[in-house]
Amino acid sequence: MLIRNGKIQFLFWTAFFSVIFLLWLLVTGYVVFVYPEHPPVPMPQHIVKLMFVLYGLLAVLLWSGTMTAIMIDNKFYRKLFGTLVLIAFGSIMVAKSLFG
Repeated sequence: MLIRNGKIQFLFWTAFFSVIFLLWLLVTGYVVFVYPEHPPVPMPQHIVKLMFVLYGLLAVLLWSGTMTAIMIDNKFYRKLFGTLVLIAFGSIMVAKSLFG
């Protein structure tokens, strides 16, 4: 049986939940704002609050995962979290450019 270090398990679960939150954000934004079923309506405040909370949780997860990967010098997770940070920042910039 493979027993992993607690730090590697922390990195794995942090990366897992970061990917889940990022996909949740992207799908929610796409379904609600880019490809809605109904004609355009006023900005749904509950969706905006949900996305704000998800971006906050994603930022905390990405920060903690990046710092842990740097401290234990794990190249794979450093690259993974770096890529996720770039994708999250790019999604924020696209949302800002589309919706002002």
